[in-house]
Formats: sequence, C-alpha cells, structure tokens
Amino acid sequence: MDFQKFENNYLLRLDKGEEIVSTLLDFCTKHSISLGKISGLGSTNKVKIGLFNTHTKRYSSKEYIGDFEIVNLTGNISTMNNEPYLHIHATISDSNLDAFAGHLNSAIISGTAEIFIECLPGRVDRKFSEEIGLNLFRFIKE
Repeated sequence: MDFQKFENNYLLRLDKGEEIVSTLLDFCTKHSISLGKISGLGSTNKVKIGLFNTHTKRYSSKEYIGDFEIVNLTGNISTMNNEPYLHIHATISDSNLDAFAGHLNSAIISGTAEIFIECLPGRVDRKFSEEIGLNLFRFIKE
C-alpha cells in the first residue's frame, strides 16, 4: 500500500494480495482517523459480502472467487470502544458484467484498488443495539 495526504484527506493505493478491510483498519489506527468517509474502486479475486437479516439479527455471507471489478466501494469510519470502526459496502461485477453487492467482510486485491478517505472533524461512536442487532451510531454531544 502507498498513500498521499491532501490536507485532511488521503488517497490510498492498495496492491495485489492486500486485504481491503484489515488494511484500511490498520491505516485508520496508525493515522488516528476516527471519523470519515470511504470511497473507492479496484479489482479483486476473492471477496466476501453479506446481508443482514433483520428477523434473525444475523449476517449471511457469500464468498466469490474469480476475476471481479470493484465497481463501487463506499463506507464510513467511526469509533467503537475507542478504536476505529469501519462500515463498508461493495458492489462487484463479474466477466458477464453481472453485479453483486452487500456488506463487505473481506476482499483480496488482484490488481489494485484506489481508495479515498475523507476525514471529518469530530467523533461519532457506536453502541450495540439489542433491539436491532447492529452497532448503531451514538452521537457524542460536545
């Protein structure tokens, strides 16, 4: 991975073999990024995306192996338990240009990925909701 900083924003290039979610989480930790927006695109040959079932309060995931374009990567950065917390969704397309989308669990870069992180001032935390079954935004009043 390589990156360049532009004021409070970053442009990252992830390289072949790197895993998106863990690489971004490590990056946010090292650069003390606690609130921001993620957007990007690239290519992957192994990706796992999921869907949250609101009735069972569980994620189901599916792994895709092969050549895929990452058509869209979008997400946010907040904090939970004083650590960076990522919530990322992805849309991928296969050789037939069929698209698949969902919550991004993991993706291994097969060529490259170009990812923007827009840092925002402040902090938004998360707290687990028993009722919903998800880690929801908890806005901090300063």
